[in-house]
Parts: sequence; C-alpha cells; structure tokens
Amino acid sequence: MTREEFQERCSVRRLDIGDLVAAFDCGDDDLNDFLINESGLYRNALLSVTYVVEDKESADVLAYFSLSNDKISISDFESKTEFNRFRKHKFVNEKRLRSYPAIKIGRLAIARRAQHQSIGTYLLEFIEDYFLVNNKSGCRFVTVDAYLDAIPFYIKNNYHFLNNDDEDRCTRVMYFDLASLL
Repeated sequence: MTREEFQERCSVRRLDIGDLVAAFDCGDDDLNDFLINESGLYRNALLSVTYVVEDKESADVLAYFSLSNDKISISDFESKTEFNRFRKHKFVNEKRLRSYPAIKIGRLAIARRAQHQSIGTYLLEFIEDYFLVNNKSGCRFVTVDAYLDAIPFYIKNNYHFLNNDDEDRCTRVMYFDLASLL
C-alpha cells in the first residue's frame, strides 16, 4: 500500500473516553487485550492515549498505537560518561539538561489482515509529524520498548538503541530523534 492509498483508505483517530473496540486481532494476545479491555482504563487514569486506524469504508480497526509521556535521562545510562556522550552528540553547543522530553509508543499493533502493507511505517511517520508539526509541548525524542522481533522494523525506520543494558531482555529501549527531520 502506498502512502496515498493509506491516506485514502484509512483514518486515524484518538479513542475518546467511553469508546469501545469490540474486536481486534494482531496475533498477540497481550496487544489485543490492551486495545479491547485496558486502553480505556489507561486513558481514564491519564497514563496513555490510544489512537486507532480505521478503514474508512468498513470502520474496521486496522491498527492502533498508544502514546504516553517519557524522557531520556541520565538514569537511562550505565554511567554519567555514557549520558554525556549521548547528549554531546545530540546537543552540540546547546544547553545541557539532566533529561530530555520524549513521547513513548507504549503499544503499536497491526491487525493480521492489514500486516505487511507498510501501515506501521506510516504510523511512525504520523507520530513523528504529530509531535514535530503539531507539537503541543516540547518533545525531542520518540521512544519505544521494542519487542525483539520488532527491532528490525524500528531499525528500518531509523530508530536506535538507547543503550546496551537491555540486550538480554525481551524488549529493547529504542529512540528516534525528531530533530533529524528538521
């Protein structure tokens, strides 16, 4: 599917309080359960906001993602030296802070019938544009705790590992620098 086809066929909307999704199957029970049973609870508790991608004709949910606030800070690195290397590379001749604002992709899932159509890439671009063009607050990075099998997808979309502390875990912290789009 091309970007133009995606934009013609799909709409992205935020789930409002009380909105329910009756069915969704991406092949991962935890991701399915979050959308159907937990996304509203997270929204009510002000912990995350979920967006759905709907087919304009059928109103079927083809994908979803949830966003919450995050930061990249000195505590994300094994040492102060590693943090200083990170920020020196990203913030040449700029004010150095102890943390930098980010938005976290808490979950991102594509329905089985819509997988392998580049929808995930379009959603990452949507999120990046949303915080770069329509930025409602300062936000420099997009972060994600990527499942191991999703790492190639994020690498393909120019995400980088934050550090190597999580190499032996089932998810890896990755980030995208929004300033790279300027």
